[in-house]
Amino acid sequence: MTLVDLYAAHAATGKSPATLRTWIHRGHLTRHGYDPRGRALVDLHDVQTLIAAKATPVAA
Repeated sequence: MTLVDLYAAHAATGKSPATLRTWIHRGHLTRHGYDPRGRALVDLHDVQTLIAAKATPVAA
């Protein structure tokens, strides 16, 4: 597990911190506490997995 704040996740994936916050709020991502500055921490692998899942087209 690689815990990063939303800004580091943005730098690694290109998804905006606002989008990541929305995904946390909707339950798509799990927040793993806060860093000393009060920023939410997420698992970078979870973020990358979610982005890949959302990019995969759904077969009808």
